[in-house]
Amino acid sequence: MLTKRLSLMLIGFILAANALANYNRNQAVPVEKVVYGAVESVREISREELIEDRNRGWKVFGGAVLGGVIGHQFGGGSGQDVATVLGALAGAGLANRSANQYQVKQYRLVELMIQAESGEQVMVIQDFDPGMVFRARDQVRIVYLAGGQVRVDKAM
Repeated sequence: MLTKRLSLMLIGFILAANALANYNRNQAVPVEKVVYGAVESVREISREELIEDRNRGWKVFGGAVLGGVIGHQFGGGSGQDVATVLGALAGAGLANRSANQYQVKQYRLVELMIQAESGEQVMVIQDFDPGMVFRARDQVRIVYLAGGQVRVDKAM
């Protein structure tokens, strides 16, 4: 029984990974099967993803050009050249310091443990939908989509 339960949880995790793909509830997709059951437990999960700012190089370059143009306005002869270089270095340094290096994107997920009508337990992790908040004992349907995706909706 424990082995069966663990294998079903593993299947649920595998299917949940596919559920995180961009699936739109308003999108028509082929359905392989539908299983009905009741929610045993609900747990909200937040997942953060760091995204490196790919525009950082351009910001530093722009700061160097602007600093060089401003620095070129000062001095004369070789002093002007030095002022241009110092202005470019200062502009690049300021732009580098002020440029956001990382952007944090946060995803809200919900983990559902479901007791299917067949007696099997299925765990699904999917994106949080504020229009469909789950609670323990809610009657739900587990929709197995073509391509291995799974989605849980409230049974109406």
